[in-house]
Amino acid sequence: MQTNIMPINEESLVLAERYLRQGELVAFPTETVYGLGAWALSEEGIARIYEAKGRPSDNPLIVHIAPGFELGSLVRRIPDAAETLAKHFWPGPLTLIMPKKPSLSHRITGGLDTVAVRMPSHPAAMALLEKTGMPLAAPSANRSGRPSPTTAAHVWEDMQGKIPLILDGGDCQVGLESTVLDLTGEIPMILRPGAITKEMLETVIAEVAVDPAVKQAKEVGAEVIPRAPGMKYRHYAPKGQLVVTDATAEQLVQLIEMQPEKEKIGCIVTRQMAQELEKRLERRSAEMICLGDRNQPAELAANLFGALREADEKNLTLLYGEAFSRQGMGEAIMNRFLKASSKQLWMNQEEK
Repeated sequence: MQTNIMPINEESLVLAERYLRQGELVAFPTETVYGLGAWALSEEGIARIYEAKGRPSDNPLIVHIAPGFELGSLVRRIPDAAETLAKHFWPGPLTLIMPKKPSLSHRITGGLDTVAVRMPSHPAAMALLEKTGMPLAAPSANRSGRPSPTTAAHVWEDMQGKIPLILDGGDCQVGLESTVLDLTGEIPMILRPGAITKEMLETVIAEVAVDPAVKQAKEVGAEVIPRAPGMKYRHYAPKGQLVVTDATAEQLVQLIEMQPEKEKIGCIVTRQMAQELEKRLERRSAEMICLGDRNQPAELAANLFGALREADEKNLTLLYGEAFSRQGMGEAIMNRFLKASSKQLWMNQEEK
């Protein structure tokens, strides 16, 4: 299959709609990451998502909708909290889990009786959703387990020859997937952290819990059914070994300099840490992949997946990743970083 990359315009939107109605896949940008879209009512399209991604069939998909879409066509019941949250955070990077309509395919929901829905704010995503009038099931447009794509070039790396069309809308602004909030229990629960933080949610609704699995880096048991994307399987992993650590610059230099010569070493770190390491390293060299300013979590988040892909481009075999505070958006950054890691090394405090 030939894969074309096209800018967002009337011609490409018409072509995208034609592909979607035929059960084909179209990659498109959102404010979080690029999505791999299929018409949510196309069984053929949904099956192609799992095939193109190599995605486990029990890993649920998120349905994307446009402003004005009739939510009641997807969900059996709209909780009061959903209306309140949608009013404050939609369009935007917040996914809400609600009871699904029986007519909605279990392939989308991973066999669950709930469905995850969001309304993206990226102009290209909104243009596509409004042009087609379709609800689009759309996980991230990468091979399963790889870092999520935040540029059209990232999508091309993973999806060339697997899908007919990539809509190029430039770099994604947020860079991490949406916050997923389960509204089916007594207390709304975050199943995946994102740019909409617990603190932000609690300014709108009284209480929000966080699923304990959010802090886990390892895969959970095969018997567990994931309630949201990213809960069960290892994700975002670079090809080299990634060690996430809270080591100081001095400690990290010691770790790097004791490694065997065969290792091609890289550090995925803040600008401040990179500067400290470059001053101190003497016996070994290490490739610095800079995420941005330590005091700008939005910048760190936006650059994380690109940094993991850059490590692969440079064929780095051993990576050290700088751990961050879990405050605010740091929770989402560390969630993704730990899921990408093969090891964690806590030298100064126990990981919490």
